Amino acid sequence: MSARAPARSAPSRSPSRPAAKRGGSSARARAAKRKRAAQRRRRLTAILVAGLAVVAAMTLARPFFDDAVKQVTLPLTHEDIIRQQAREKDLDPALIAAVIFAESRFVEGRTSHAGAEGLMQVTPDTARDIARRSGATTFQVEDLHTPQVNIAYGSFHLRYLLDRFGDNTMLALAAYNGGEGNVDRWIAEHRGQGQDLDAQDIPFPETREYVQKVLDARRDYRTQYRSELGL
Repeated sequence: MSARAPARSAPSRSPSRPAAKRGGSSARARAAKRKRAAQRRRRLTAILVAGLAVVAAMTLARPFFDDAVKQVTLPLTHEDIIRQQAREKDLDPALIAAVIFAESRFVEGRTSHAGAEGLMQVTPDTARDIARRSGATTFQVEDLHTPQVNIAYGSFHLRYLLDRFGDNTMLALAAYNGGEGNVDRWIAEHRGQGQDLDAQDIPFPETREYVQKVLDARRDYRTQYRSELGL
């Protein structure tokens, strides 16, 4: 019988890592994941809070922004004087405001190439005539740079033109811009043809556009400044 070879011993294996070490790595990974999630939540919360703050600020600022835009597109100042003159001269305050808008856009101190002065662009000759008719004895042309005087004289002239043309606003505005004599002539020409003078029939393009501009502005002032104008 042959001798049996001695049995080989199994090769030794390196000891496996302790379970506690594997568990520690897993815990650290979960902690890091929770930390990242918490950071994302904080960032999202910060973004949400910032967004809400912007919305709140815009909501609070909206009235002021709207007023600022309105003052650029459809300005109004000296509304107390406008209301006063409208009461004294039986005028629509929105019409006075609209004439000022068309004449000067409420910019004080303007002088036209024809020499018209101030908010309502009253000419010195017209102002002197108004002073004479109204009994003003201390008037000077420089007074037209004062809003109170300018609006008072412009409103006086507007009331005069409305009376002269039978309370026809279109004709009064045409005369305010184009002159009474021209309006008289246009009316006579159309009457000779058996027609009334309409706004589109005004032969001066500037005057025709002026009349429409004032009428449009009067509508807008009635809508957007009712309380300020006492309407």
